[in-house]
Amino acid sequence: MFDGVHRGHQQLIARAVKSAKERGTASALMTFDPHPMEVVRPGSHPAQLTTLARRAELAEELGIDVFCVMPFTPEFMKLSPERYAHEILVERLHVAEVVVGENFTFGKKAAGNVDLLRTIGERFGFAVQGLTLLSEHAVTFSSTYIRSCVDAGDVVAAADALGRPHRVEGVVVHGDGRGRDLGFPTANVAPPMYSAIPADGVYACWFTVLGPGSGGLGTVTPGERYLAAVSVGTNPTFSGRTRTVEAFVLDEEADLYGQHVAVDFVERLRGMERFESVEALVSAMHRDAERAREVLERARG
Repeated sequence: MFDGVHRGHQQLIARAVKSAKERGTASALMTFDPHPMEVVRPGSHPAQLTTLARRAELAEELGIDVFCVMPFTPEFMKLSPERYAHEILVERLHVAEVVVGENFTFGKKAAGNVDLLRTIGERFGFAVQGLTLLSEHAVTFSSTYIRSCVDAGDVVAAADALGRPHRVEGVVVHGDGRGRDLGFPTANVAPPMYSAIPADGVYACWFTVLGPGSGGLGTVTPGERYLAAVSVGTNPTFSGRTRTVEAFVLDEEADLYGQHVAVDFVERLRGMERFESVEALVSAMHRDAERAREVLERARG
């Protein structure tokens, strides 16, 4: 899947890019859509670390020439390992070499493994590299591990495994307007379905307008990173029930409704709290903004 394009994936990609250059051929990364689990067991789609567009962007940055999205269908799921290798790798992609992790499985009921792929490769004339999974401090980097970090709100550990801050993208939509009334106008970010949203709390984040969108940008320039304090949760002080991602962009003024934006989570500042008064909440928000500024200025160096 390459969901996350984390440091383990980056190791595979680097090896594939290097091998392709040595062979004088194009490098390709193959991913699936939808997530295989949604087809195997409908309703069990895991939280998504990256959108397809973000995956393609990251793959290009790492030197991949071709980003191949394979539709994962019930028919595709039933392909035997042998048919999978022949129809996809040989007939469609014309591979000269395949680079995978040592735990790679493929075909119906994940019956194929790296050893079988090598055997098939000998028959059809392609090489296979099965790389040892990247790990540090007894932790093997995987999308499952990173999802657990994000779910726990440990965005620092997630960033360490990803090689960059965890990102949530979305379109800015209208909220209840309460933040503006309190002196903290926020961009209410509506992410795509299945997005991996960090645990409830307040975070120091980078905020970027990706565009294009329908809103007015004010002093915000598309593509540039801005400092932000971001609240994730239901706003318990006002007995909220809907879980939201609300970004307060520091030092800037803009009408961001309709804009496609990215929020990169750098550090969790505190958990979500219910305050006894609006005044106490506003005081906390001031502290959050200043703490976010300190964290991000330090991260920016």
